[in-house]
Amino acid sequence: MIPGIYYSPNSESSTPIVISQGDFHEAVKSGARIFNISVGEKKQNVLFKSVQYHPVTDQVLHIDLYGIRMDRAVNIKIPVHLIGDPIGVTEEGGVISQATTEIEIICLPGDIPEFVETDISGLALGDAINVGIITPEDTVLASVTHAMKETEPVVVEDEDEAFMDEEGEVPAEGEGDSEGESRDKPTEGGDASKEKDAGSE
Repeated sequence: MIPGIYYSPNSESSTPIVISQGDFHEAVKSGARIFNISVGEKKQNVLFKSVQYHPVTDQVLHIDLYGIRMDRAVNIKIPVHLIGDPIGVTEEGGVISQATTEIEIICLPGDIPEFVETDISGLALGDAINVGIITPEDTVLASVTHAMKETEPVVVEDEDEAFMDEEGEVPAEGEGDSEGESRDKPTEGGDASKEKDAGSE
């Protein structure tokens, strides 16, 4: 059995309840939004308010049911299905990103839609669709962004590149490593010219 809490339509009272695993799974499979349960000796129309699952086994641990009246509007979240191929993807090389999969609406229980469809075929690269019903208006529903490119870093060795010491400073002339010293040595032609000058003196 799954333990749970039933909240009355006016939220002024709550009642502990239990439901069998089989009844719960049958209710989920039905795809319905509104269910009729017995609370005490009365029949009540309810919505699933929240379901708590085990983090490892996904077994249902606890449920909250929200009592409703069919003549009163309720706040509920419903799925959003994106339809169409954005031009930012098909023509401009972008990728589609769906930031949220649900939106919150207010309607009568009997008018709750199974889902909402949103046409995104007109989205160009850099465009986005925002939600503006009950969900905050700055909530991004979908956007087209640049595709990420995977590149490997290329290491370029430059013989003339100045090397820094451990403190991050460029060594003074003559203080470099063996490669630096070899690069600073004059050519044989340069030595011969110096000896020639010294002899002339």
